[in-house]
Parts: sequence; C-alpha cells; structure tokens
Amino acid sequence: MVSEFIKNKHLANRAGFGISLAQVEQFEHQSTVEVWKAYSRPQPFKPIGFDTPPIDFEYGAAAKLNALAKKKVQQLNRRQNIEINLNFLMEMVHAEDQLREKMAFFWHGHFASRVANPKFSAHILNAIRKNALGNFKDLLYAVSKAPAMLSFLNNQQNKKGHPNENFAREVMELFTIGRGKYTEVDVREAARAFTGWSYNKEAQFVERKRFHDQGRKTFLGRTGHFDGHAILDIILEQPATAKFITNKLYRFLVNEQVDDEIVDMLSNGFYESGYDIAKLLDTIFTSSWFYDQKHIGRKIKSPIELMVGIMRVLPMKIENPENLILYQRLLGQMLLYPPNVSGWPSGKAWIDSSTLLLRMQIPQIWSGLRPLEFDAPNDDDIDMGLKQKGPLAKGFKNPHMSIAWEQVEAVFAARETSAILLQKEPTFNQRALEKYADGSAKMDIIETMSIPEYQLC
Repeated sequence: MVSEFIKNKHLANRAGFGISLAQVEQFEHQSTVEVWKAYSRPQPFKPIGFDTPPIDFEYGAAAKLNALAKKKVQQLNRRQNIEINLNFLMEMVHAEDQLREKMAFFWHGHFASRVANPKFSAHILNAIRKNALGNFKDLLYAVSKAPAMLSFLNNQQNKKGHPNENFAREVMELFTIGRGKYTEVDVREAARAFTGWSYNKEAQFVERKRFHDQGRKTFLGRTGHFDGHAILDIILEQPATAKFITNKLYRFLVNEQVDDEIVDMLSNGFYESGYDIAKLLDTIFTSSWFYDQKHIGRKIKSPIELMVGIMRVLPMKIENPENLILYQRLLGQMLLYPPNVSGWPSGKAWIDSSTLLLRMQIPQIWSGLRPLEFDAPNDDDIDMGLKQKGPLAKGFKNPHMSIAWEQVEAVFAARETSAILLQKEPTFNQRALEKYADGSAKMDIIETMSIPEYQLC
C-alpha cells in the first residue's frame, strides 16, 4: 500500500522538481488531491531575461578594431546566455509554479535549439514557458516561428527555387508526427511551403513573400497552395501527432517503459481536446495508475532534476552562481545548449562510471566536505564563457555555497531522512546508514543524498 506522503512526493517529482524543505510538513497533512490542486492552480506568467547591459563599441575602419568589437560582442553574448541559463535554473528551484517550469523544461528539450544570440535564446525560452501548459498548437506555432529555431535549423536559407529541407524535416520527425509517418516527398513539399519564413535582429518573425514558393504542393495526401501555417495545421490533423507527443510525455512524466494501452487512451483524449496540454496533465496526475508502485522511484533523474532537487531541499546561498554552469557541463545537460536537435537523452543514458561518481559526490562537494576533482573538457561551442586551458580555474573548484543547515536540521530532526529523500528503499537499512553518517542529522542527509537510490525519482 503506497502512503499518501509517498504519493505526494511522487507527484512533486513528476509535476515539479521534487519536494522542497517547506513542503515536507505540508505533504504530511495534505491529500494528493490537494497537492495536485496547488500544482495545477494557474499562476501569473513572468518572463525570463537578462540584465547584463550592452557594451558601447567604437567601430573603426581598422580590421583590428573590428575584430576587437566582434570579440566583445561574443563575450557579451556568453555572459547574457549564462544569465538566462541561471535565471531559468533558479525559477525551477524557487518558483511556486513548479508545473509550468517542469513542463517548460520538457518542451525546452523537445523543441531543442542552440543559438549564440541571447535575445533569440530568451525569446524562444519564454515562448515555450508561456505556452507550456496551454494548447500544443499555440506552442508549435510559437516555436516554429521563433528566430532561434529558424536559425538553428537553417530556414533563413530556405528560398523559392532553392529549398532547404532541414527545418521541415525536423518539424515532422522530432517535433510532431515522428519518423515513418511521412515520405521524402512530404519533406520536400513542406520545405517549399516554409520558404520565406525568416526573422529580423529584434527576434521577430518575418515572412519574406518574395522568397516564398506559391506553387501547388502535395503534402500528406492533401494538395493546395500551402504555406507554412497550412503545413502545421495538416500535421496537427494527424492522430499520429497526438500519439507521438503523448508517448514522449508518458516516458518523461510516468515511466520509460511505455504502457501502450494507457498511451492510446491518453493520446485519444489529447487529440479530441484539440491538444489541450493542461487537460492531458490533469488526466495523468489524477489517474490511480499514475500512483502505482511500479512507477514510483523508477526514473533516473536528469542532471538538471538532480541539481534542482538538491537545492530545493537544501536552501543555500551561492556566492558564484556561475559555478552551476560548470556542473551542468560536467553532468552533460546545459540549459539552452542541447547536444543536437534531438535534445538530451534520458534514462540510463545519464549514467556512466564517471557521471555516476560525480552525481553521488555533489552533496558532499556542495556541503564543503570534499573538493571537486573532475575537469570539464574544453568545448568552444558550449563554453558559455568558461573556456579553460588545462585544469579548471581554482575559482570553480570551490562551489562557494552556504547551506542553511539549522533550518534543514529543524525539519529533519523528528523524521526519518530516507523517508523524505528517497522513493525507493535503500540497498542497506536506515540504521546502518545512520551509523555510517556518525549520528548527526547533517551527515545523515548528505550520505543519504550520496547513495544510488537518491538518483531515482
């Protein structure tokens, strides 16, 4: 029999980023119905941006000055992208609207893009966050018209007479109906329809009519003078689109092992609702099967889920927040910088011998009990301003974090640590863990966070 407290934690793990310190006592007295009502309650939307001001440049005729100005622009872009990254991360940690941020995190990986322009990065992130709980059609339209996505998938090069198929292909393969549900002819015809879709430097969508192919196209069995809007509408008319999205959401929110019967039921409801995301989530999180034991403590936390989960339980002040960029790099999941258009992997792909060791050491490192002994490889494409020559700079070896241990210990004092932090029974019993942790609440918490079971949610 699964207790109400475990159900509440399960819901918090999947509809948000895990239980916070403040929620420990709340979850002991609330029903799962009450917890879901709190998570699903509409909240005002607050966009994420950056405060780093632009730089005044003196452009000269000399190539040296122009090169210097270009370098300053690149440095500014990196700083602003770091700021967006950290602001998004902190929203996950502190925002009351956990459901929006969790779904924004999902869609951010689903509609994967990576651009150097911070204005474009902020624009697509906020388009995703604003529509994360709304209608999938609105979300698809917003992302498909985002300069970041059009740039990332080369649609600014897609012109009449010289179509570029990259954007059209990925819209179908990765964002909507999935591989095998369309032909190469459909890709070519869709690319023709998307000709002329572009943007300006202010992160505004622009349709360049003179580059658009106005001829007849045949796409997914339909023929007409289609433009990009028509292509997206036809894609949304396909039940396969609802099935593809629902399947991926099930793996993210419920279990990597898909129950086809449940996914069919969910996708049919999603399609019939006109792609109402909030309604789909409500169906999932209020269903009795969601709280079955086979779904609890069965998912491996992604690096971001792991980091955010620790910070929600251990309130901390971070002297140098940029350190968190380093941990994203080391663990293999940097916000705004997916590895490719397919987004990040999931499940067991997150775990190998080196990353598992670091994941289990993070609670000790962040508590100041041990130094960081891992170096991130240099990568010019994702350095985010943290390029290093040789070993990492000393400033990034020390996390410079101070945890409010008195506040934490007050909450954990009369409670079993593993009951709060774990969803799966540890391989060795709590008494042995407490003995190993020298009897102090602080060490008990740190050591519980350092065992393999804490990697699961």
